Amino acid sequence: MSKPLEGVYAALTTPFAGDEIAADKLRDNVQKYNRTDLAGYLVLGSTGESVSLTDGESLQLVEAVVAAAAPEKKILVGTARESTKGTIDFTNSLAGRGIAAALVRPPSYFKSKMTREALKTHYLAVAEASKLPVLIYNMPQNTGISLEPQLIIDLAPHPNIVGLKESSGSLAFLGEVVREVPDRFHYFLGSGHVIYPGLEMGACGAILAVANAAPEMSAEIFRLFKAGKKDEARRLQLDLVPLNKALMEVYGIAGLKYAQDLRGYYGGPARLPLLPVGDQAKRDIAALLKKMGL
Repeated sequence: MSKPLEGVYAALTTPFAGDEIAADKLRDNVQKYNRTDLAGYLVLGSTGESVSLTDGESLQLVEAVVAAAAPEKKILVGTARESTKGTIDFTNSLAGRGIAAALVRPPSYFKSKMTREALKTHYLAVAEASKLPVLIYNMPQNTGISLEPQLIIDLAPHPNIVGLKESSGSLAFLGEVVREVPDRFHYFLGSGHVIYPGLEMGACGAILAVANAAPEMSAEIFRLFKAGKKDEARRLQLDLVPLNKALMEVYGIAGLKYAQDLRGYYGGPARLPLLPVGDQAKRDIAALLKKMGL
């Protein structure tokens, strides 16, 4: 069954010039990505260094993507703040801007108190008050909080909770959730390692950092799968794994941005405290892209 937000999205990086955001570079990147088969873009996700941005900078970046995105491309925005009120306020500040959904990671500073009941209360309050549809975001690698499958299942019936981005890469998590949630619920993969198997198990798409450097490959896995060309999709998935591992597990956001630079997009520096990649890492990334024909 097709879902309105299905497909592969790029979890956009945030361009900086020195230590200032470079909204013009973000517009340029999006205009180039418009020529690919990506379903759309996530602004202000983990890959966008959202926790290192002010609200003012965040709004400028959203406006840049809204202005540059092709009409058929859907826009998702990470809106989480550490308080429920802050999350609601920032989410609702984006109403009327053409945003398809808000992506909300769990609050994590007081993680020892983020019980299932606290998290359920938080997400239900956000969903009730939000003027945008809500996607739950499970990113335990960064937040230190792993949302339990049963919590997602309990939240899924809320009419304003439209899906989940699950970035742990766990296919067991996927298997537990998709069989229990409503048909309208979007399950997005957040790891480039598991696009193909995740689609086979019922995911409707993916929101990927690696799509900044390999948008064509990332989107093509989805296209081939939907076209029934599963052997080709599986082979392309296997080809993507080494790049995804290098950029997301070994070198991180700074390495991903360097790969963007090599591919003709603007990556530029990460914002401190993230450090740039060294010369050997740059050589390794360049060699891997060359080997992959990118």
